[in-house]
Amino acid sequence: MDMRARPYRSVLYIPGSKTRALDKARSMAVDAIIFDLEDAVSVEEKANARQTLATALAEDGYGRRMKIVRINGLDTDWGRADAEAVVAMQPDAVLLPKVNGPADLDALAEITGDLPIWAMMETPLGMLNAAAIAAHPRLAGFVMGTNDLAKDLQCRFRADRLPLMTSLGLCLLAAKAHGVVIVDGVYNAFKDDEGLRAECRQGRDMGMDGKTLIHPAQVEIANAAFAPSEEETDLARRQIAAFEEAERQGQGVAVVDGRIVENLHVATAREILAKAEAIAALASE
Repeated sequence: MDMRARPYRSVLYIPGSKTRALDKARSMAVDAIIFDLEDAVSVEEKANARQTLATALAEDGYGRRMKIVRINGLDTDWGRADAEAVVAMQPDAVLLPKVNGPADLDALAEITGDLPIWAMMETPLGMLNAAAIAAHPRLAGFVMGTNDLAKDLQCRFRADRLPLMTSLGLCLLAAKAHGVVIVDGVYNAFKDDEGLRAECRQGRDMGMDGKTLIHPAQVEIANAAFAPSEEETDLARRQIAAFEEAERQGQGVAVVDGRIVENLHVATAREILAKAEAIAALASE
């Protein structure tokens, strides 16, 4: 599936140590799962979690959901063993925490080979090196780690996320420049539906591909926010039809709802329809 068409509306963190959660995830309406061996697993459970996750992924049953494994950093006691184990698990990608620069990805790729790498973007140095990280040949996606980033920035929490906008913007520019996926950070108040809805809307308006989630209760809101709306798909169809008709008449521009439609609008319209079709395919499973 084309990377730009594949949906990443909802990207749910699941602890690699929790068998029940790993099983439940097989039936959740999520686009992607981050199987976590890092923050969600205690020190005492690190080795067991690795084996528990390996068993779950061997059994599979996750359908078309994107399977991403977040390992511990290679500078920890568990990182190298995690990376070696992930190769055998054969997920869709491996997620590396606290990526500061391309050298971090080089070190992981020496272990994981051709496996696509996603990067946790959660440090000030990572923000400054976002373009170089996105350009790495193994890099396929960014995950914004806004909690760790806010801690390092010593910024205050604001509903509008203004203190994080420079960081989010730098990563967004880098991701779009190099054609990699970028998913927004988590919303911590998992019982605050309106707050989550507003933050999802903000991320979608910025150009994020989806939202990382910490609780299954957040999935429905994220899926709705990052999916093309009925109005968007209807407009896309009408733009394509009008432009094709204009081309038949030897014109390079069409007009829909009083607005000019050019090649670039048609390209966006086709992406919207492709994403809607991909979402429908996931829902039909």
